[in-house]
Amino acid sequence: MPDNDLAEAISVRASEPEASSAWQTRAAPRLLLTGTFLLRYSLVFFLLFFGALKWTAEEAKGIQPWTEHSPLLFWLVSAFGMQAASECIGVIELTIGALIAMRSWSPSLSAIGSAAAIPMFLTTLSFLVTTPNVGEASGFLLKDLTLLGAAVWTAGEALQAEIGTGK
Repeated sequence: MPDNDLAEAISVRASEPEASSAWQTRAAPRLLLTGTFLLRYSLVFFLLFFGALKWTAEEAKGIQPWTEHSPLLFWLVSAFGMQAASECIGVIELTIGALIAMRSWSPSLSAIGSAAAIPMFLTTLSFLVTTPNVGEASGFLLKDLTLLGAAVWTAGEALQAEIGTGK
């Protein structure tokens, strides 16, 4: 029987949280709040910044190889021409960014924006395998992996807030 008492004591001890310092207790919620803000609004910034750039001829020319070789976007260039296709992508990015930014006023709209960002970032990541000779541009495209993670997280967080399980 003493072995059972020891096993029980170990299991109880293992399930008890470690005592934290006052600094950790104060810092954790502040870090979470700050991280949440930075993650969401840096995602918004990227979407608004790059969405606005889509109206420039230089940006339209820069995305041309990606869109022309994309099995998902090639038709935009055929249907509208490169500049209008770029602007269409810009409208999508600006809309998604604006929706995500609305988290304080409407978690459900923010969740919709974040959910819409997920296939958008998956599409841009697909350029890594659909664009011939992607080369140096691959580093620029890989940032979208982090932005994809941010979109997934902000979608979940906003949905939690909408159903009342989050803050």
